[in-house]
Amino acid sequence: MSENEALEIVKQELKPPRYAHTLRVVEESETLAKRFGANVEKAREAAIWHDYAKYRSLEEMTKIVYETDIDDSFAEIGGELLHAPVGSYLVKTEQGICDEDVLKAIRSHTTGRKDMSLLEKVVFLADYIEPGRSFPGLQAVREEAERDLDEACLLSIKNTITFLVNKQQPIHPDTFHAYNDFALRKLKGRN
Repeated sequence: MSENEALEIVKQELKPPRYAHTLRVVEESETLAKRFGANVEKAREAAIWHDYAKYRSLEEMTKIVYETDIDDSFAEIGGELLHAPVGSYLVKTEQGICDEDVLKAIRSHTTGRKDMSLLEKVVFLADYIEPGRSFPGLQAVREEAERDLDEACLLSIKNTITFLVNKQQPIHPDTFHAYNDFALRKLKGRN
């Protein structure tokens, strides 16, 4: 499937503002992939599909979690996180995308995870820093993304955890594992 065909499919699944976000994530993913040496084509492909399931019903996504090998914790926490692992599953089953690197990048773009691949980090960060977003702490992450991918990911995860704690919202275990993974690697790098 060509990139234009993929974009047309995704456009039908998303509301116009979310489709515009997707286009910005595609461009940001390409920029980060070039900067840090990731596969540009895979970065663009994962970015195109990253929000494919964004507007599926909560009921449909929860059902998919419980009927597949997706970790049940996604259904338990629910909300904004579900579309990533469910989207990865649906991109594979509905669209025939079988590249495991691309599917993992889609799956982890909301929570991060321990031992993220370079491609996963690129798409995760691109989704966070794309130019249409604006929230406290974002500029510092964008500036760090000019220099150090891991440090920018760590900072974005720290911001996310702080935001969720302040709102007394649950935090997915993958996010904690991602934070600890980045933080421990940073500590080990200083020894």
